Amino acid sequence: MTPPERGSADDRYARGLKAYASQFGIAEGAVAAYFAERHGERFGEEAINAAGGAWSGDGLSLRDRSIVVVVALITQGGVDERLRGHVRWALDHGVTPTELDAIVALLAVYVGYPRASIAGEIVQEELTRRATASHDGANGRESR
Repeated sequence: MTPPERGSADDRYARGLKAYASQFGIAEGAVAAYFAERHGERFGEEAINAAGGAWSGDGLSLRDRSIVVVVALITQGGVDERLRGHVRWALDHGVTPTELDAIVALLAVYVGYPRASIAGEIVQEELTRRATASHDGANGRESR
């Protein structure tokens, strides 16, 4: 079976820019520079192209993709800041706090308490951060 046409390389790169802009909370035009400054231009180009393929189409919703990535990062361990960003993005994609808690609890059985407990701390910190930002926004204050 031939896979469906995924569009041109330019389309894939544009989808990657859009995905990372959403995840990092920056303008699409700033994504390449963001990567270049932190990881080099070549890495950035590869990451942007990879995201363009990974975060679109193929029968998984953004919510489902976020769950898969959060699980993968918890399982991998040692990638706390990446996990933190993907927890925020998962919430943006409709994963609930209850679901995140359940994922962490389930993974404690399979990947061990140390990795799951660190993930649980990150989830709770991000939920607190989000609640504080929401509360500050409701009171007309900017949160940092």
